[in-house]
Amino acid sequence: MNSVFQKRFQSYPEHIRPKMEYLRELILHVAASDDSIGELQETLKWGEPSFLTNASKSGTTIRIDWKPKKPKQYAIYLSCQTNLIDTYKTIFPELNYEGNRAIIFTVDQVIPEQEIRACVSMALKYHLNKKHNKV
Repeated sequence: MNSVFQKRFQSYPEHIRPKMEYLRELILHVAASDDSIGELQETLKWGEPSFLTNASKSGTTIRIDWKPKKPKQYAIYLSCQTNLIDTYKTIFPELNYEGNRAIIFTVDQVIPEQEIRACVSMALKYHLNKKHNKV
């Protein structure tokens, strides 16, 4: 974890930090378990912890964050230019969404790990899947 990224994690309230670290570990584990994704770059985009597939160019950026304006929730954010959230809504209607840009979690919610792993995998392979579907 680079120092800017780490500093952002340290800025989260004590009760939120483990939730954000869990999402980070889940994203990194999904990437590490699929050779087509490759190593992720951890950086900040719009001040939010972000994961990029710069090495493979396989996917779209995933951002995660908690915001003081909505203290009882945190989220996984995706580019609204993709169809990912619409796809997730079809496959996983039980998840909570914000428009076409985020999967929302409440602070007292248990993360549905299998569903979120699938969503993360689809995001990290978005460009690969797009190319495959055009062929």
